[in-house]
Amino acid sequence: MNNIPDAQLRFLLPAAGVRGVAVHLGETWRSIAARADYPPAAAELLGEAAAAAALFTGHAKVDGRLSVQLRSKGAISTLFAECTAAGTLRGIVRLNESADAPSRDLRALGADALLAITIENPPLGNGEPMRYQGLVALEAERLDAAFEDYFRQSEQLPTRLLLACNGQRAAGLLLQKLPGEESDEDGFRRASALFDTLGSEELLALAPADVVHRLFHEEAPQLVGEKALRFACSCSRERVEGMLVSLGRDEADAAVDAGHGTASILCEFCGQGYGFDASQIAALFSREAGIQPAAPGLQ
Repeated sequence: MNNIPDAQLRFLLPAAGVRGVAVHLGETWRSIAARADYPPAAAELLGEAAAAAALFTGHAKVDGRLSVQLRSKGAISTLFAECTAAGTLRGIVRLNESADAPSRDLRALGADALLAITIENPPLGNGEPMRYQGLVALEAERLDAAFEDYFRQSEQLPTRLLLACNGQRAAGLLLQKLPGEESDEDGFRRASALFDTLGSEELLALAPADVVHRLFHEEAPQLVGEKALRFACSCSRERVEGMLVSLGRDEADAAVDAGHGTASILCEFCGQGYGFDASQIAALFSREAGIQPAAPGLQ
């Protein structure tokens, strides 16, 4: 059980007219969780969000990255999980220190809480990246139930979703009726009844292929694609430079002063540090303005 590979598995139930994705995260989830000491409820929600992001990259057409993001004024101010088309994941939770301990019940986050699924694909030609975002209503207690509601409303297709996380693993299973598939009107009901026999503990304990076989072997499932998953961060010095430019010259200079000569930026996802001294900040903003910095001693 400890040697289950981290993977995303896509499959079809042809006779039932159903498609699905199964995900297991072991070492990947432990790498994400090790970045901070999260309260249990926050850690479980982050693990489920990471599993969901991996599921959705198998479900949707993603050439770049897909993220699940929750923002609220409640106990969890930000929850973010991202999966790329290459199968890399990262995630983070930020807590509101003035609020009570986080709850597993999403409704406790308040009426202003916002949950979004965002897909960012590479640009066509020299244009801007193509970005698509869907907003998820937080009317359900659990994250998987909230996403089920979203897919039913946005894609108008019957959908089932189960997410689970414990201290060592995170996992997910998604089922959806194939668009325009009417050859077996009872197919989704039949697959959904089998889906209901799976509990969270069993989902966490089995590899994706074993989950599919355990539930759907009588439906003659077709495995249509498996992808390895791993933890990796997409931070880079170039991205940090872009962030500093977006803050403005005054803020960047203030960060240099506060750091006694070096603005130190630490990536919250992976812990990688980036340092910029006063001359590097000056060169950065000169480059952004399209001018060359003056030679030393010349004004």
